Amino acid sequence: MFLKFLLALIPIIWLIVAMSVIKLPGYRACYIALIIAALEACFIWKLSPACVATAALQGILNALWPICLVIVAALFTYNLTLETGAMEDIKRMLGGVSTDSRILMLIIAWGFGNFMEGMAGFGTAVAIPAGMLVGIGFDPIQSVVACLVINSTPTVFGSVGVPATTMASITGLDILQFSAYASLIQIVLTFLSPFLAVMIIGGGVKALRGLFPFTLIASLSFCIPQVVCSVFIGAELPNILGAVISMGVMVAAARLIPHKKIPEYEVKQTASDTPMTVQSGFVAWAPFIFTFVFLLVTSNLCKPVHDLLAAAKTTIQVYAGENPESLTFYWINTPGIIIFFAAFCGGLVQKASPARMFKVLKKTFFSNIKVFITVCSVLAVAKIMGYSGMISDIAVVLVAVTGSFFPLFSPLIGVIGGFVTGSGTSTAVLFGKLQQDTAAAISENPNLPAWLCAANEMGGGVGKMICPQSIAIGCAAVGLTGSESKILGKVFIYVLLYAVIGGLICFFVPVLGLI
Repeated sequence: MFLKFLLALIPIIWLIVAMSVIKLPGYRACYIALIIAALEACFIWKLSPACVATAALQGILNALWPICLVIVAALFTYNLTLETGAMEDIKRMLGGVSTDSRILMLIIAWGFGNFMEGMAGFGTAVAIPAGMLVGIGFDPIQSVVACLVINSTPTVFGSVGVPATTMASITGLDILQFSAYASLIQIVLTFLSPFLAVMIIGGGVKALRGLFPFTLIASLSFCIPQVVCSVFIGAELPNILGAVISMGVMVAAARLIPHKKIPEYEVKQTASDTPMTVQSGFVAWAPFIFTFVFLLVTSNLCKPVHDLLAAAKTTIQVYAGENPESLTFYWINTPGIIIFFAAFCGGLVQKASPARMFKVLKKTFFSNIKVFITVCSVLAVAKIMGYSGMISDIAVVLVAVTGSFFPLFSPLIGVIGGFVTGSGTSTAVLFGKLQQDTAAAISENPNLPAWLCAANEMGGGVGKMICPQSIAIGCAAVGLTGSESKILGKVFIYVLLYAVIGGLICFFVPVLGLI
């Protein structure tokens, strides 16, 4: 069993080594990982070639729709604002809020990024904020790293609570208990994220100089509403409510609370003789405003519209082996389609002709082919490892080795799931039941299963920081395709930090009788 454990780790180890040591571009590292996983599944786990091929095909189809779709939609939205000149107006408006680059980063990456995770998920919370940060003059690599770190904790409530509700449906846990535990178990990490993001974007601890009170306000104004909402309302709204309140509080704080100006963090404002009005502000932000409105109207929060549009779907089974998962394609009510529609509406408001918009779309698509190869390869690897039993073999050995100390390592299993799949929902599917059954086996505490399932999702969000898919999305958003190894090298330390802190919290809270 231990030998199989080591062999099952080879595709994961290869991805880490290839991207951080050999420094291969993400798409090359990932399709080689796909070949390794396929060969191992065939010759070691004795999965038939037909099963390996159909498992890979399921992963590729799942990658194309909805993940690659939403990547193109998010990047198209950003590129369209560049094409129409709206980004310059956005920069001017943000400059009116504050000329401090650190404050602007928090409003965009922390506030708007958490909002996008809550509304859409699927990489939008990295792609759109990172692109906006670069658009107003931030360093591309620092922008992606900051967005990846910030995006690690809201993952459990991503896309209107889908990862959390998926975990509840798989395990039979009470959704309100799981939702509460999910926010509480990662509250320390969520609280730390904006402070770390400021240090990332500003070059170290010195970046907090003169901005600590504002960063504290930014952190608490998101964390408190998120926890309250998750405990008393459920999993659909914590990110959305927290982000909206936090953005409002940050804008007010930037205007009302004086902070020390430091020249190296001051943003040069774009000179213009045309004053900004409410109308011109709406025109500049139109694609993002429409994205917010359309995602809200088509979400579970507006059930009649959601159910009507969600009826346009096709469900198929691709995998040729036992216990195949169903693959459902939502043709209208999926974030990519909604964002595309919002972008085109916004483009029309900005007086871009359809021909001009399709030209931007064509350029966006063809400039990101390598990103699509990366994402498709990663999802194919995940499906092969899942169906062959490689993932479960990794988890079983970790459980057997750790015993009663398993809660200390419980988030690490989620990290593996997040790294392989890049999805909190998929991490719940892969390991939710394992976490629940292990909790029941090692303790009589009736609350431990929900606690460890929450730890699994916390780990899934942390693993997304180093997932090739997430990194590829970020690199594509800032024009750094092929530089994935640089991002991985810089973000890895934060994964280790979060995994250690998360493991300690997961272990000691039950030991101290706090749940």
